[in-house]
Amino acid sequence: MVAQVPERASAARETMGPGIGADDLPDGLVVADETGAVVCFNAAAARLTAVPAGRALGRALDDVLPLEDLKGRRWWALTDPYGGLAIRVGQPERNLLLPGGREVLVSARYVRERPCGPVRRVVVTLRGTEARRRTERSHAELIATVAHELRSPLTSVKGFTRTLLRKWERFTDDQKLMMLETVDNDAERLTRLIAELLDIARIDSGRLELRRQPVDVVAAVGRHVHARVSAGQAADRFLVRIEHPLPGLWADPDKIDQVLDNLLENAVRHGAGMVTIEVAPATAKDDEKGTAVTVSDEGPGIPEESLSRVFTRFWRGSKRGGTGLGLYIVKGIVEAHGGTIAVGRGPGGGAEFRFILPVGAPAYLA
Repeated sequence: MVAQVPERASAARETMGPGIGADDLPDGLVVADETGAVVCFNAAAARLTAVPAGRALGRALDDVLPLEDLKGRRWWALTDPYGGLAIRVGQPERNLLLPGGREVLVSARYVRERPCGPVRRVVVTLRGTEARRRTERSHAELIATVAHELRSPLTSVKGFTRTLLRKWERFTDDQKLMMLETVDNDAERLTRLIAELLDIARIDSGRLELRRQPVDVVAAVGRHVHARVSAGQAADRFLVRIEHPLPGLWADPDKIDQVLDNLLENAVRHGAGMVTIEVAPATAKDDEKGTAVTVSDEGPGIPEESLSRVFTRFWRGSKRGGTGLGLYIVKGIVEAHGGTIAVGRGPGGGAEFRFILPVGAPAYLA
């Protein structure tokens, strides 16, 4: 049997297609023949199991991969690929344990020459669990963040409404108005958080819908600055620079408003000094035609080591509140439009966000 292993291993590599070998695959691949002897054991499998390929080839599959389920039961004895039900075609992916307790994701396929015929090959794929654990941690962080952000406004809404319902006659009109305004503000926070969660779900699933139409980005910037000033910010804190002529812009106006609102909120809350908004045609060095919008401040800026994490979930530039989801959503919206966004240090030393939206029109106008 051992003398035939190189030939079998070569045959297994050839099934990958011209120019592609088992060692080129990112996941571990183990193939056993009709006798249960391992005939293919790629580099990824060797890395995951810490078993050299030379020691694996020719040995029994259950010896090379002594897998156990999470209850400590021998997996090959449970599944019995060669002697089990003839209608089975494989095993779905599941968490199993290697010797030493290392967890791996394992799936198997049973190859038969004809339906219900004997198993000619067992093809096993192995994957590390690190990526899944990162995803699970991200989901856990999202749930914890949402729970934390929901608790405060819900407590306020419940407390004030219960107080008003029980003791309405004891309060003056001014006190009632103050409590109702607080409830309204907290309800707005809840609405905004739910909208952010829905946006994240759509971005992650690639289902963010855009309703493109002509957008006057200069007017949109003006509206957002005016809203900030009306809310109490000093008018001289904002400087708007426009470079004409601007190319036509087809985009989703609501989504562009969301991007501008998040970037201005970030500059006002986490930055300092003058907030400068520049709108100009994309330059030749940008290597694309479109509209470039830059928002910068004169605050402390973002540390160099944090620049790569700015657009990830839950990144917060300071301890001044926020969910840490806004910039993640901004990047998702810009990229859904086919644009790009980058962060760096502005002329005033603070953070500078620059996004470029390409000149795009709906398909029916293209």
